[in-house]
Amino acid sequence: MDAAAALQHRVDRKYLDPLDRARRLVAHLADSHHVLDLGGRRTTSYLSMYFDTEQLGAWRAHVQRRRRWKVRTRLYAEDGLCRVEAKTKDGRGATLKHALKVPATGYGDLTERAARFVDEMLERAGVPVMAKELSAAAEVRYVRAALADLDGGSRVTLDGVLSGHRTAALDPGHVLIETRGGTRPAPADRLLLGMGVRPVSLSKYIVGQSLLTPGLPDNDVRRLARAHFTTAVNPAPLPAERIPAA
Repeated sequence: MDAAAALQHRVDRKYLDPLDRARRLVAHLADSHHVLDLGGRRTTSYLSMYFDTEQLGAWRAHVQRRRRWKVRTRLYAEDGLCRVEAKTKDGRGATLKHALKVPATGYGDLTERAARFVDEMLERAGVPVMAKELSAAAEVRYVRAALADLDGGSRVTLDGVLSGHRTAALDPGHVLIETRGGTRPAPADRLLLGMGVRPVSLSKYIVGQSLLTPGLPDNDVRRLARAHFTTAVNPAPLPAERIPAA
């Protein structure tokens, strides 16, 4: 899957879909897409800690439609894998994602090595921010299933049980579907459009931060969050056996 559809330079499209319609989508894709299966396990628990400046520069860049960027550490809980990731946009609006593997104990932290990586990636993208200006800002947790069209070079992910630490949780009757491919809509996009589903502009971090921080400007993200997320949530921790030992 990594070789055929790594998609570190891609166009992302996101959809909020009821569970029954998401099941129909998966059924339609069954003949052309492969599911990521790790020894019989077809879902993975994700923990993502996002970093931002004191003035919430990443959040503001997103909602003000400026050059967008994100920095996070991501833990794949069952596998004990961790990465530092820097995401930016190119001049055409495509997403560029760069990742650095780090020990699981590095989750939620920007070590010296991670900071050098972040500085290099943000400088390369023309983002005038350095790692020393960043601190942990919000955590997002969810469970993901992934599909890949190995011939067409596109991916589909389905995220459920999605919650932001101390902030919000996605309505349990919905899943967040993301397609990743080229500039032309992928088969999953065409199927969703045929079902009457339209893409939404939604970032897990932006939603969580919008609901976490009083006084941030109202915007379309906040209205979308109010329609599909419940607030004042304190999500239960993942089962201890699913989090790698330090």
